[in-house]
Amino acid sequence: MILTDKQILQSIEDKQIKIEPFDPNCLGTNSYDVHLGAHLATYKNQTLDAKKHNKITHFDIPDEGFVIMPGILYLGVTEEYTETFNSVPFLEGKSSIGRLGIDIHATAGKGDVGFCNTWTLEISCVQPVRIYKGMPIGQLIYFKVDGEIENYYNKKKGAKYVEKATRPVESMMWKNVF
Repeated sequence: MILTDKQILQSIEDKQIKIEPFDPNCLGTNSYDVHLGAHLATYKNQTLDAKKHNKITHFDIPDEGFVIMPGILYLGVTEEYTETFNSVPFLEGKSSIGRLGIDIHATAGKGDVGFCNTWTLEISCVQPVRIYKGMPIGQLIYFKVDGEIENYYNKKKGAKYVEKATRPVESMMWKNVF
């Protein structure tokens, strides 16, 4: 079951969902709009290695915007910090973003119950597009959890993305043993 606007508001009041900053105008019928933060990053090397720590270069989006190019993976970040304890958050791109040929995540659209952070975006495009900090970039949809939770993400041993971030975070795949 997807939470409605009233259920999202009730979950915020009950401290089961946190969105900072929160703007009631961003609340849809069954989702909450999130915005592109001021920071982007790209990987330093063109060839990435899943067993190694692939370093990134951070940069700010200027006021006049930044043109993203096809063939480059950009890591972005949401302006919004979120916490979710009673539902599973899903981040999807807004249709207006999709119609510009922009994808905001390669595979990581689902958060875990207990995820407490900003969202790193895996941004790619099919043709050059100028993007701006603060632009609506996606929407959070919350799926109700059925049953009790034993292992919240923010308390899970070995969780790789728990350190509070205001800038994009690179892949931590290299921390896995395989």
